[in-house]
Amino acid sequence: MTLKHFLKIIGSTLLLTVVVPVASAESISLEQAVARANTIDPWLLGSEKQQESLEAMSIQAGTLPDPSVNLAIANLPVDSFDFAQEGMTQFKVGVSQMFPRGNSRALKREKLAEMSKVQPYMRQDRIAQVANTVSQLWLDVYLLERTIELIEKDRHLFEHLVDVSQSSYTTASGKARQQDLVRAQLELTRLDDRLTRLRQMRDMKTFQLSEWLQVDDLTINPAAAHTISLHSETVLKSQGNNRTELLVDVLRQHPLLLAIEQKIATADTGVSLAKQSYKPQWGLSASYGYRDDAPNGMARADFFSAGVTFDVPLFTGKRQDKLVQSAKADKEAIKTERALALRKLRAGYDSTEASYRRLLDRQNLFDTRLLKEMAEQAEASLTAYTNDDGDFAEVVRARIAELNARIDALNVRIDIQKTIAQMNYFLVGAQLSGANNE
Repeated sequence: MTLKHFLKIIGSTLLLTVVVPVASAESISLEQAVARANTIDPWLLGSEKQQESLEAMSIQAGTLPDPSVNLAIANLPVDSFDFAQEGMTQFKVGVSQMFPRGNSRALKREKLAEMSKVQPYMRQDRIAQVANTVSQLWLDVYLLERTIELIEKDRHLFEHLVDVSQSSYTTASGKARQQDLVRAQLELTRLDDRLTRLRQMRDMKTFQLSEWLQVDDLTINPAAAHTISLHSETVLKSQGNNRTELLVDVLRQHPLLLAIEQKIATADTGVSLAKQSYKPQWGLSASYGYRDDAPNGMARADFFSAGVTFDVPLFTGKRQDKLVQSAKADKEAIKTERALALRKLRAGYDSTEASYRRLLDRQNLFDTRLLKEMAEQAEASLTAYTNDDGDFAEVVRARIAELNARIDALNVRIDIQKTIAQMNYFLVGAQLSGANNE
């Protein structure tokens, strides 16, 4: 077989290249990876325990402090230590109970209960973050696997190209020259190096994915790749002021912002709690004093005492006023945090959506023109060479460029899916609100 004949075979084969991924029995799909990562995420369990702790503390904060019991012997004469000698000598049993200021007990319970309500929103945000992170890693591994398959699909053609060019050069047939043989071997070596680098990157991404899934021998299921659906097509399709309003409405339902809203409610309760410091703290006390009979046998009456204690917040300038001022400042600081979080989410979504639209443009360009034109260029260079009007190096360059174009098209398709996964994190509020309305 001559070199020219083999190059014609290359042309027809490369134009019909089809990659058929093979699913492994132990492989994991994208949906399975996301579900497993969220199922075994220890952060979620820690959040549940933190919520449980706050709920228990709220019950504890709503109870009265424990009463104090006082046992004492009063006015015992030190000359004889005779309990019956003096009429003032008593054995006293006292009980006292303090009452928190104003409504502070109920407000402390309410504040801790509201703090516990932050955790469910934080868990929702964590689940959305994990879904995005795991999706990115899974798609990275998928992209590298498919890229390796594309290159390996064409590698044997370059192996045959080296054999044919060597045979043609040795027999001095055709147009083959020594530099053609060197160029063919060089491209094959470069493909091997490229495959090695891709496998290295694939292994790194696989280990990163394994960290989330806690699976030692992990393989992905390329056949399970699918188009990720966007949480809110309405926002994507809207324009102008309507888009801004829809986007802000959806972002306000983001669990991160809802968690901050809950923190604001907690801080508002903290302000009310701080204002209770202007009210006095009350305490009740009661005691019973037992006296022994007199030495002559005359009975002595026992004593009962009761009292009320309270403090008077008169000098509030550097205590109560500052406490309320601090609570109000905390609330305003959290409002600032909410504004910054909304701004960050909106900027993140706008940036991601802009990237998504440009990727769609690139995908359309690859599908409608670029891949076809690259194939035509490769075919044209082959035709020119077979007609003794072209250069062997140009044929090789054209085939490598066609391979790179197919890899670039694959990158664009996967980048679109990765961008949708990232957009879904910002639009998770639309999914959650839709699930709550069902």
